[in-house]
Amino acid sequence: MSDVFFYVQNLLGIGHVSRAAVLAKAMTKAGLTVDFVLGGFPIPGLDAGEAHLVQLSPARSADELFSTLVDQSGAAIDDAWRVRRRDQLLSAFSVANPDIVLIELFPFGRRAFRFELEPLLRAAHGRLHRPEILCSVRDILVEKSKPGRADEAAATIESFFDRVLVHGDPAVAPFSASFSAADRIAEKISYTGYVVVDHSTGMPSRPSSGEVLVSAGGGAVGRPLIEAALAARPLSSARALPWRIVLGPQYPEREAAKLLANSPAGVSVEVFRPDLAAEFPGCALSISQAGYNTVLELVAAGTRAIVVPFSTGSESEQAERARRLADRGLLAVVEEKTLTAPVLAAAIDHALASPKPIPGGGLRLDGASQTAALLVEAVARRRASRHDGRPRRPMLRQESA
Repeated sequence: MSDVFFYVQNLLGIGHVSRAAVLAKAMTKAGLTVDFVLGGFPIPGLDAGEAHLVQLSPARSADELFSTLVDQSGAAIDDAWRVRRRDQLLSAFSVANPDIVLIELFPFGRRAFRFELEPLLRAAHGRLHRPEILCSVRDILVEKSKPGRADEAAATIESFFDRVLVHGDPAVAPFSASFSAADRIAEKISYTGYVVVDHSTGMPSRPSSGEVLVSAGGGAVGRPLIEAALAARPLSSARALPWRIVLGPQYPEREAAKLLANSPAGVSVEVFRPDLAAEFPGCALSISQAGYNTVLELVAAGTRAIVVPFSTGSESEQAERARRLADRGLLAVVEEKTLTAPVLAAAIDHALASPKPIPGGGLRLDGASQTAALLVEAVARRRASRHDGRPRRPMLRQESA
């Protein structure tokens, strides 16, 4: 029996899983037993603390437009695959017999996985001593183009979920700013603060490198950023500084091999660096994509930063968060559609001439420890209710917006 059954499905990058791993690690540090259930492709070096990893048959998006889901062989998933995955998930849930079911993003996203998540929710509700059911979601959602999607998600929350844990700060981005039906579920929303790597114990101390650190997150869609940064280097005031490029584990292998073999003088290239956040405080400047994890780690470190939000298709979440943080003077933004070497070089010059932001930027960055504390309390109440026969009702603390 586990305390928390934590389901996460990533499709393209590694941001969702990386953030979830930080949460899982905080939970185990707080004394909880966690089944960390992964539906995406395995990620080398993933640190989820003492959580028990449960790897389902993996699936990912075939492209950055999320047009098709494919399995580990690259074949489009079919109904037979869905049945196998559903059965794997339900079996893992039955073995875990958890006090808490924590689902990342759904029903605000991952609709393509309703074939297994709706049976999971029904199975959880069907138990005599049913687990508390929570959603773990970042601060800002991707805009939904189809009408009715927000009401559909709210209805699912009303029917199945006890609480929505929003990993953000309402002073920066209230959930209602990106979810139009937030008023319907307002009593179930708790803001935890932003989730940042090891914020509760502070950033690891590293000597100042004075380098320009260019990173592409998971790397799946990072090639334009890397190419623009290398082209901008000789045009910028940072051309004499040491540069380090971190490509990400999903960067195209052939292009990664070329860069590793033929990096320019003064530029070092690495495929993956699991401790990348520890390098932010000591670098002269960070140039990166604008995923949730990266931008919050940069804010925590007080790093001069330029971010390029991913905005292909209907993707809007990174751009909206980056804009809100830029309005607070915590980073600079270069839009993906304007990303050229001269534009990026000008942004580099401006960033290096500007004062460093204050570490933390006044934001709530204790989301991992606060989430763990909420779950510790919930598990204790669940166990107490089983012993004294009281009804198992949701009792997580509500935080005001």
